[in-house]
Amino acid sequence: MNDSQPASLFCQDSELGYERSRTHFTPGEGLVLDETYRLAHLPLVAPDHPRVIRTREGSSYVMGRHERVFSLVLPISGDLLFGSPAYGALTEALREAPFARKIAWDLLDRRKDKLHATICGSLSSGEPPVLDERTRQELAGLGPIHVELRGLFSGSLNRGRLYLRAYPEIRKGGNVFRHIQRALGCRETDLYVVGLYNLMDDLDAEETAALASLIDRWWDRTILQVTVDHLWLTGACDDLVLDSVIADTVPLT
Repeated sequence: MNDSQPASLFCQDSELGYERSRTHFTPGEGLVLDETYRLAHLPLVAPDHPRVIRTREGSSYVMGRHERVFSLVLPISGDLLFGSPAYGALTEALREAPFARKIAWDLLDRRKDKLHATICGSLSSGEPPVLDERTRQELAGLGPIHVELRGLFSGSLNRGRLYLRAYPEIRKGGNVFRHIQRALGCRETDLYVVGLYNLMDDLDAEETAALASLIDRWWDRTILQVTVDHLWLTGACDDLVLDSVIADTVPLT
Protein backbone atom coordinates (compact mmCIF):
# COMPACT_ATOMS: atom_id res chain seq x y z
CA MET A 1 0.00 0.00 0.00
CA ASN A 2 1.26 3.50 -0.73
CA ASP A 3 0.03 7.07 -0.70
CA SER A 4 0.82 7.94 -4.31
CA GLN A 5 -1.71 10.04 -6.18
CA PRO A 6 -2.66 7.81 -9.13
CA ALA A 7 -4.41 9.29 -12.13
CA SER A 8 -7.59 7.32 -11.43
CA LEU A 9 -11.22 8.14 -11.84
CA PHE A 10 -13.07 7.44 -8.62
CA CYS A 11 -16.75 6.72 -8.15
CA GLN A 12 -18.74 9.76 -7.06
CA ASP A 13 -21.62 10.29 -4.64
CA SER A 14 -24.15 9.82 -7.43
CA GLU A 15 -22.87 6.24 -7.86
CA LEU A 16 -22.66 5.37 -4.16
CA GLY A 17 -24.99 5.35 -1.16
CA TYR A 18 -23.42 7.90 1.17
CA GLU A 19 -25.89 10.73 0.58
CA ARG A 20 -28.81 8.36 0.98
CA SER A 21 -27.47 6.86 4.19
CA ARG A 22 -26.12 9.88 6.05
CA THR A 23 -27.55 10.96 9.41
CA HIS A 24 -30.46 13.38 9.13
CA PHE A 25 -29.86 16.10 11.72
CA THR A 26 -32.89 18.03 12.94
CA PRO A 27 -32.11 21.64 13.94
CA GLY A 28 -32.49 22.17 17.67
CA GLU A 29 -32.38 18.46 18.50
CA GLY A 30 -29.59 16.30 19.88
CA LEU A 31 -28.04 13.14 18.51
CA VAL A 32 -29.24 10.05 20.38
CA LEU A 33 -27.14 6.89 20.17
CA ASP A 34 -29.32 4.30 18.42
CA GLU A 35 -30.03 0.75 19.55
CA THR A 36 -27.56 -0.82 17.12
CA TYR A 37 -24.76 1.29 18.52
CA ARG A 38 -25.80 0.74 22.15
CA LEU A 39 -25.73 -3.02 21.57
CA ALA A 40 -22.55 -3.41 19.49
CA HIS A 41 -20.31 -0.42 20.28
CA LEU A 42 -21.24 1.37 23.49
CA PRO A 43 -20.41 -1.66 25.68
CA LEU A 44 -16.87 -1.57 24.28
CA VAL A 45 -16.23 2.16 24.74
CA ALA A 46 -18.36 2.98 27.82
CA PRO A 47 -19.37 -0.31 29.47
CA ASP A 48 -20.80 1.44 32.56
CA HIS A 49 -23.07 3.74 30.56
CA PRO A 50 -26.67 3.31 31.81
CA ARG A 51 -28.04 2.93 28.26
CA VAL A 52 -25.74 0.08 27.27
CA ILE A 53 -27.71 -2.84 25.82
CA ARG A 54 -25.92 -5.81 27.40
CA THR A 55 -27.61 -8.44 25.23
CA ARG A 56 -30.78 -8.86 23.20
CA GLU A 57 -32.94 -11.86 22.45
CA GLY A 58 -32.24 -13.20 18.99
CA SER A 59 -28.81 -11.58 18.94
CA SER A 60 -25.42 -13.15 19.63
CA TYR A 61 -24.07 -9.95 21.22
CA VAL A 62 -23.08 -10.01 24.89
CA MET A 63 -21.55 -6.70 26.02
CA GLY A 64 -20.48 -5.96 22.47
CA ARG A 65 -18.94 -9.36 21.76
CA HIS A 66 -20.14 -12.22 19.59
CA GLU A 67 -19.00 -15.36 17.80
CA ARG A 68 -16.02 -14.71 15.53
CA VAL A 69 -17.19 -13.49 12.12
CA PHE A 70 -14.99 -13.42 9.01
CA SER A 71 -15.10 -10.76 6.30
CA LEU A 72 -13.04 -9.69 3.30
CA VAL A 73 -11.82 -6.15 3.84
CA LEU A 74 -9.68 -3.46 2.25
CA PRO A 75 -6.82 -2.64 4.67
CA ILE A 76 -5.99 1.00 5.30
CA SER A 77 -2.50 1.81 6.58
CA GLY A 78 -2.77 3.60 9.89
CA ASP A 79 0.68 5.09 9.39
CA LEU A 80 -0.29 6.62 6.05
CA LEU A 81 -3.64 7.86 7.32
CA PHE A 82 -2.37 9.30 10.59
CA GLY A 83 0.46 10.95 8.69
CA SER A 84 -1.90 12.70 6.29
CA PRO A 85 -2.08 16.47 6.85
CA ALA A 86 -5.80 16.41 6.05
CA TYR A 87 -6.41 13.71 8.66
CA GLY A 88 -4.46 15.75 11.18
CA ALA A 89 -6.57 18.81 10.44
CA LEU A 90 -9.81 16.80 10.77
CA THR A 91 -8.72 15.30 14.08
CA GLU A 92 -7.73 18.73 15.38
CA ALA A 93 -11.15 20.09 14.40
CA LEU A 94 -12.80 17.26 16.32
CA ARG A 95 -10.58 17.86 19.37
CA GLU A 96 -11.72 21.48 19.38
CA ALA A 97 -15.41 20.60 18.96
CA PRO A 98 -17.77 21.03 21.93
CA PHE A 99 -18.38 17.26 22.01
CA ALA A 100 -14.67 16.31 22.03
CA ARG A 101 -14.84 14.94 25.57
CA LYS A 102 -17.44 12.41 24.38
CA ILE A 103 -15.11 10.81 21.81
CA ALA A 104 -13.25 7.62 22.80
CA TRP A 105 -9.85 8.97 21.76
CA ASP A 106 -7.94 5.98 23.12
CA LEU A 107 -9.42 3.81 20.37
CA LEU A 108 -7.42 5.56 17.66
CA ASP A 109 -4.10 4.04 18.69
CA ARG A 110 -5.68 0.71 19.67
CA ARG A 111 -7.17 0.31 16.19
CA LYS A 112 -4.37 1.91 14.15
CA ASP A 113 -3.25 -1.43 12.69
CA LYS A 114 -6.80 -2.69 12.12
CA LEU A 115 -8.27 0.08 9.96
CA HIS A 116 -10.25 -1.16 6.97
CA ALA A 117 -13.30 -0.82 4.77
CA THR A 118 -15.45 -3.94 4.56
CA ILE A 119 -16.10 -5.18 1.03
CA CYS A 120 -17.63 -8.62 1.67
CA GLY A 121 -19.03 -8.83 5.18
CA SER A 122 -20.02 -11.85 7.27
CA LEU A 123 -18.65 -14.52 4.93
CA SER A 124 -18.59 -17.12 7.70
CA SER A 125 -18.62 -17.51 11.47
CA GLY A 126 -16.50 -19.67 13.72
CA GLU A 127 -14.07 -20.78 11.01
CA PRO A 128 -12.70 -18.75 8.07
CA PRO A 129 -14.14 -19.38 4.61
CA VAL A 130 -12.02 -21.12 2.01
CA LEU A 131 -11.34 -19.09 -1.14
CA ASP A 132 -10.90 -21.43 -4.07
CA GLU A 133 -8.13 -21.05 -6.61
CA ARG A 134 -10.44 -19.64 -9.29
CA THR A 135 -11.54 -16.84 -6.97
CA ARG A 136 -7.97 -16.06 -5.95
CA GLN A 137 -6.88 -15.89 -9.57
CA GLU A 138 -9.77 -13.60 -10.45
CA LEU A 139 -8.88 -11.24 -7.60
CA ALA A 140 -5.19 -11.32 -8.49
CA GLY A 141 -6.14 -10.43 -12.05
CA LEU A 142 -7.62 -7.14 -10.89
CA GLY A 143 -4.22 -5.77 -9.98
CA PRO A 144 -3.67 -3.07 -7.33
CA ILE A 145 -6.67 -0.82 -6.78
CA HIS A 146 -6.84 2.89 -6.04
CA VAL A 147 -9.09 4.34 -3.35
CA GLU A 148 -9.81 7.86 -2.14
CA LEU A 149 -10.85 8.49 1.47
CA ARG A 150 -13.11 11.44 2.20
CA GLY A 151 -14.66 12.58 5.42
CA LEU A 152 -16.50 13.00 7.73
CA PHE A 153 -19.51 10.61 7.76
CA SER A 154 -22.25 9.67 10.24
CA GLY A 155 -24.77 7.12 9.03
CA SER A 156 -28.49 6.66 9.49
CA LEU A 157 -27.73 3.42 11.37
CA ASN A 158 -25.15 2.86 14.11
CA ARG A 159 -25.46 6.49 15.18
CA GLY A 160 -22.53 7.18 17.45
CA ARG A 161 -19.74 6.07 15.15
CA LEU A 162 -17.98 8.46 12.78
CA TYR A 163 -16.28 7.29 9.61
CA LEU A 164 -14.28 8.20 6.59
CA ARG A 165 -15.90 7.29 3.26
CA ALA A 166 -13.99 5.14 0.75
CA TYR A 167 -14.45 5.96 -2.95
CA PRO A 168 -13.24 3.10 -5.17
CA GLU A 169 -11.76 3.65 -8.59
CA ILE A 170 -13.81 2.93 -11.69
CA ARG A 171 -12.45 -0.18 -13.40
CA LYS A 172 -13.84 -1.53 -16.69
CA GLY A 173 -16.68 0.93 -16.52
CA GLY A 174 -17.74 0.00 -12.99
CA ASN A 175 -17.05 0.17 -9.28
CA VAL A 176 -13.98 -2.01 -8.63
CA PHE A 177 -15.31 -3.09 -5.22
CA ARG A 178 -18.32 -4.61 -6.95
CA HIS A 179 -15.97 -6.62 -9.18
CA ILE A 180 -14.56 -8.10 -5.96
CA GLN A 181 -18.02 -8.81 -4.58
CA ARG A 182 -19.04 -10.56 -7.79
CA ALA A 183 -15.88 -12.67 -7.72
CA LEU A 184 -16.93 -13.98 -4.31
CA GLY A 185 -20.61 -14.27 -5.19
CA CYS A 186 -21.48 -11.70 -2.52
CA ARG A 187 -24.26 -9.14 -2.41
CA GLU A 188 -23.20 -5.96 -4.18
CA THR A 189 -23.17 -2.88 -1.95
CA ASP A 190 -22.54 0.85 -2.30
CA LEU A 191 -21.26 1.83 1.18
CA TYR A 192 -17.62 1.32 2.16
CA VAL A 193 -16.68 3.16 5.35
CA VAL A 194 -13.61 3.26 7.56
CA GLY A 195 -14.68 3.51 11.20
CA LEU A 196 -12.50 5.88 13.24
CA TYR A 197 -14.22 7.77 16.04
CA ASN A 198 -16.72 6.49 18.62
CA LEU A 199 -18.97 8.53 20.86
CA MET A 200 -19.39 7.58 24.51
CA ASP A 201 -22.66 9.44 25.07
CA ASP A 202 -25.55 11.22 23.37
CA LEU A 203 -24.95 14.74 22.04
CA ASP A 204 -27.02 17.74 23.08
CA ALA A 205 -28.43 20.18 20.52
CA GLU A 206 -25.36 22.45 20.49
CA GLU A 207 -22.96 19.53 20.17
CA THR A 208 -25.08 17.98 17.41
CA ALA A 209 -25.14 21.23 15.45
CA ALA A 210 -21.34 21.36 15.68
CA LEU A 211 -21.05 17.78 14.40
CA ALA A 212 -23.47 18.47 11.52
CA SER A 213 -21.41 21.52 10.56
CA LEU A 214 -18.17 19.53 10.62
CA ILE A 215 -19.66 16.83 8.40
CA ASP A 216 -20.85 19.42 5.88
CA ARG A 217 -17.48 21.19 5.83
CA TRP A 218 -15.49 18.00 5.40
CA TRP A 219 -17.83 16.13 3.06
CA ASP A 220 -15.90 16.82 -0.15
CA ARG A 221 -12.44 16.97 1.41
CA THR A 222 -9.94 14.33 0.32
CA ILE A 223 -8.22 12.85 3.37
CA LEU A 224 -5.98 10.36 1.57
CA GLN A 225 -5.51 8.51 -1.71
CA VAL A 226 -4.00 5.03 -1.50
CA THR A 227 -3.05 2.16 -3.76
CA VAL A 228 -3.79 -1.25 -2.22
CA ASP A 229 -2.26 -4.48 -3.54
CA HIS A 230 -3.92 -6.99 -1.18
CA LEU A 231 -7.04 -7.65 0.86
CA TRP A 232 -7.43 -9.12 4.33
CA LEU A 233 -9.67 -11.98 5.36
CA THR A 234 -10.29 -10.94 8.96
CA GLY A 235 -12.12 -12.59 11.83
CA ALA A 236 -13.40 -10.60 14.80
CA CYS A 237 -15.55 -11.12 17.87
CA ASP A 238 -16.59 -7.47 18.10
CA ASP A 239 -17.58 -4.76 15.63
CA LEU A 240 -14.57 -2.61 16.52
CA VAL A 241 -12.29 -5.55 15.58
CA LEU A 242 -10.34 -4.99 18.79
CA ASP A 243 -9.53 -8.71 18.93
CA SER A 244 -9.37 -9.27 15.18
CA VAL A 245 -7.14 -11.81 13.48
CA ILE A 246 -5.96 -11.78 9.88
CA ALA A 247 -6.81 -15.29 8.73
CA ASP A 248 -5.47 -14.73 5.21
CA THR A 249 -3.88 -12.09 3.02
CA VAL A 250 -5.35 -12.12 -0.48
CA PRO A 251 -3.04 -10.65 -3.17
CA LEU A 252 -4.38 -8.30 -5.83
CA THR A 253 -1.44 -8.96 -8.10
